[in-house]
Amino acid sequence: MQVENFNYDNRIIRNFIIASVVFGVVGMLVGLIAAIELYYPALNMNLPYLSFGRIRPLHTNAVIFAFVGNAMFAGIYYSLQRLCKARLFSDFLSSFHFWGWQLIILAAAITLPLGMTTSKEYAELEWPIDIAIALVWVSFGVNMIGTIIKRRERHMYVAIWFYLATFITVAVLHIVNSFELPISWTKSYMLYAGVQDALVQWWYGHNAVAFFLTTPYLGMMYYYLPKAVNRPVYSYKLSIVHFWTLIFLYIWAGPHHLLYSSLPDWAQSLGVVFSIMLIAPSWGGMINGLLTLRGAWDKVRDEPVLKFFAVGVTAYGMATFEGPLLSLKSVNAIAHFTDWIVAHVHTGALGWNGLMTFGIFYWLVPRIYGTQLYSKSLANTHFWISTLGILFYAIPMYWAGFTQGMMWKEFLPEGMLKYPNFLETTLQVIPMHIMRSIGGTLFLGGLFVMIYNLMKTAASGKLIANEAASAPALDKNFVSHGSHSHWHKVFERKPVTFMVLVVVAILIGGMVEIIPMLTIKSNIATITSVKPYTPLELQGRDIYIREGCVSCHSQMIRPFRSETERYGEYSKAGEYVYDHPFLWGSKRTGPDLMRIGGKYPDSWHLSHMRDPRSMSPGSIMPAYPWLEENVLNSSNTADKINAMRTLGVPYEVGFENIAEADLQKQANKIADGLSKEGYQVDANTEVIAMIAYLQRMGTDIKLSRTANK
Repeated sequence: MQVENFNYDNRIIRNFIIASVVFGVVGMLVGLIAAIELYYPALNMNLPYLSFGRIRPLHTNAVIFAFVGNAMFAGIYYSLQRLCKARLFSDFLSSFHFWGWQLIILAAAITLPLGMTTSKEYAELEWPIDIAIALVWVSFGVNMIGTIIKRRERHMYVAIWFYLATFITVAVLHIVNSFELPISWTKSYMLYAGVQDALVQWWYGHNAVAFFLTTPYLGMMYYYLPKAVNRPVYSYKLSIVHFWTLIFLYIWAGPHHLLYSSLPDWAQSLGVVFSIMLIAPSWGGMINGLLTLRGAWDKVRDEPVLKFFAVGVTAYGMATFEGPLLSLKSVNAIAHFTDWIVAHVHTGALGWNGLMTFGIFYWLVPRIYGTQLYSKSLANTHFWISTLGILFYAIPMYWAGFTQGMMWKEFLPEGMLKYPNFLETTLQVIPMHIMRSIGGTLFLGGLFVMIYNLMKTAASGKLIANEAASAPALDKNFVSHGSHSHWHKVFERKPVTFMVLVVVAILIGGMVEIIPMLTIKSNIATITSVKPYTPLELQGRDIYIREGCVSCHSQMIRPFRSETERYGEYSKAGEYVYDHPFLWGSKRTGPDLMRIGGKYPDSWHLSHMRDPRSMSPGSIMPAYPWLEENVLNSSNTADKINAMRTLGVPYEVGFENIAEADLQKQANKIADGLSKEGYQVDANTEVIAMIAYLQRMGTDIKLSRTANK
């Protein structure tokens, strides 16, 4: 059989590693600033670009898509070439993918602090960037699939299965969740509204975690962990069960983020059932990884790479046990909206993605530079600093979350809330937030240790940009005979058939949950008293979105006595039918705002925006002085009304022609009312629109009781 000579492209690996490390520093530093602002809000220096609501999505996008994303591409491209015994399909596509991805990240770093956001978690970027993401993602997929097709290795190893599932599923998730109607280059409204938007968002949000942060890293675990320990993966059969059950079950579990919400019970129940079933494949993967290390614990003690892998896989097991646990309604009733969820997310992000990334980089860099790791001692130091950082981060957040959940629900013997003022719970957990920021500082410090170690490693060698390799050409006519061949190997030889099966597996759950919600009207009961937002309220809502208020305030009162006592009547699905996008939120750093309308006078809201502590002593909410300084841009009011009508909001035909006058009339009324109370505010400023929106929230239905705090 003729042996063919070729080269592996290591330059693209080097580029993605550098990008991952650089953006890792940026993303974690922004996260640290945001964490400190939660107990020292003055850190933002009253600059809109540094306010928590704007930098929080910058942190999540930078860590997920820049740090982890670039690391994922580096790990996939290195292992894919070796597993296929082929150079990447196209050097041009590799470069296009790399530079396109970095430009997307740069666009996110510019637009998010400027307040250009859709507000949808992990999908905050506006529509032009969404299109760019789709194009670059397709280039990655074509490059990967092209490499697989021209491979010189007959069977696709398990790592490649996970890589293919990642590409296919993320593409489907991104496209479905990004259906939006543009208003301008920097503003759009989501196609879906209210409950429908919530379901689609968390179908995307949950599975973005599954198929961007989990499946590619499982694929890399199956490649790099056996390589590092120098032994085969523990069980090939277990890897088959792990893969197919994981991708089939994961796609159903999104609704567990919406328990006790206005989402129909049938959808919530589906999310719970499939979340519980997810324990089996998730732990199957963890067991397969850890048992690959069996008999090699002496190596784990001596080799820092294996330390990172062992603890990273363990963190994956912990996070994937806790996820189903949090989907139990009894647990979710306490944990949801609290810092418990923050701890859960970061156990996975720092422990699983972070430590696995560090281990992979320590393994990769010496090999692509043809040298040895500069210092195992520094790598071990990095491991312990990072592990301590995770503990100092997660443990206080678990403590804070449980404290919040219990305080929110506690009643006095007389039947009254023991802590009616939400701020009491916020102040109680500030020490835990301080400890969290210490943990984040340690983790970031460990990253700098790795940067120094890898730079010294690279300096001691030279990049092998085109690594020589050879392998026999693939005999496409070869047919395997013998009973020892496993049935699954048939699919491993046919990448197109394999991809079709993956598409079927991931589409079933999505279609069963989403199509009924979008097509069956009875799933969302209408309420005749619910009316569209006035032009001024619509503009105010967009300012609310721009400032990232949804990061700290929910708009979803759950049907618990503790919540109806504190906030008012529980939320109904029909109240959100004109909300493009939905703003239910996923964290309560401040109180729920669903029934805030009419609770306080306009002057209270004005003073609260100027100086939150003047109205709520000890508040950690930042001030918003720029809302009084910025003139409201109402030139696009007609375009917004037309867009909403296109999306199904029942504005009368021609209303867009008088919308500006309607807006000005309502703004003047609010400004005049403030003037009578001694507050002089220009009617054309953004703060007036914000007040209009806040006073509208939750007032469309008659309340059974009024919130007392």
